Amino acid sequence: MRRKTRQIHVGDVAIGGDAPIVVQSMTTTYTRDVESTVAQIHRLEDVGCEIVRVAVPEEEDALAIGEIKKRIHIPLVADIHYKHSLALEVIRQGIDCVRINPGNLINGRKSLEQIVAACKERGIAMRIGVNSGSIDALDQRAQMQRIQVRLRDDGVLERTDPAEARRKEREHLTERMVSKALEYISWCEELDFHEIKVSLKSSSPLTAVEAYRRFSQRSDYPLHLGITEAGTLVTGAVKSSVGLGLLLADGIGDTMRVSLSAEPDEEIPVAYEILRSLELRNRGVTFVSCPSCGRVEIDVIGVANEVEKRLSKVQTPIHVAVMGCVVNGPGESRDADVGLAGGKGRGVIFRKGEVIKTVPED
Repeated sequence: MRRKTRQIHVGDVAIGGDAPIVVQSMTTTYTRDVESTVAQIHRLEDVGCEIVRVAVPEEEDALAIGEIKKRIHIPLVADIHYKHSLALEVIRQGIDCVRINPGNLINGRKSLEQIVAACKERGIAMRIGVNSGSIDALDQRAQMQRIQVRLRDDGVLERTDPAEARRKEREHLTERMVSKALEYISWCEELDFHEIKVSLKSSSPLTAVEAYRRFSQRSDYPLHLGITEAGTLVTGAVKSSVGLGLLLADGIGDTMRVSLSAEPDEEIPVAYEILRSLELRNRGVTFVSCPSCGRVEIDVIGVANEVEKRLSKVQTPIHVAVMGCVVNGPGESRDADVGLAGGKGRGVIFRKGEVIKTVPED
């Protein structure tokens, strides 16, 4: 059962409560380059991205937000670090949400108070982001040294088992992440501000999973799920599927991003596939194809890739199957809304279990 969280809004998109789990991405352009940024966001919109984040490292980027907002159709989030003045500017420009880590703002709490005041005035949401890498390095190093050795009763220092040391290190790190997030939330609550979502990211799926689980036991604010710096297309997709899948299966998570070292529009299909696999979102094509073997009598890999490519922008929930032989093909294809079972250079096309056509492989 999905964890019940309070509901907030980012633009016109509801997050938390009984709202569907929202799929997000982030641009890779310089935000000040309005044309490139808008073009990339339009490509994201085409594949089903529901919220998009942009980096705002400089004033030029902040000043571009207003023009970008005019030309896109989904809510826009500004990623702010260090300079609270940039957050204030994007709020003036009409941003839908600001993402900040209060711990790295210059002047910390004082800067946060100004951002919160501006968000309240404009009805804008905030994402509080705590990454494992942002936890104080000196504190972590000292704790790791304590974890890796212990003092026996006879006064001898003994090294801890490496697996046990990693477990304790992860336990300490995730507790620090959650404590920091709760501290930052308390600062906002003291200012009567509650339009908050929270992320607790790490490049380690196990660390992220533990941090999100700990937080979900202690707060009902909606959670933005992600595995940061997950890697290239294959590596990142696997890490995200493991980490986010574990959390989503536990009912944890209200919005998500699959972070990949790839074009942003490649993140979206992976996110929806995770949600479809867990039966949490019924959107787009559920695609089934056989892995191929010595029984196949058509180029099932080529046909499957071509079918998937042609259907990549379909958002209607349909079940499509491409099978390469007579063993599993007819049965699997008959269960699909549309299916193809190949054999001897031909393919039989099914619709809702009924044969509608036999076509040549090419």
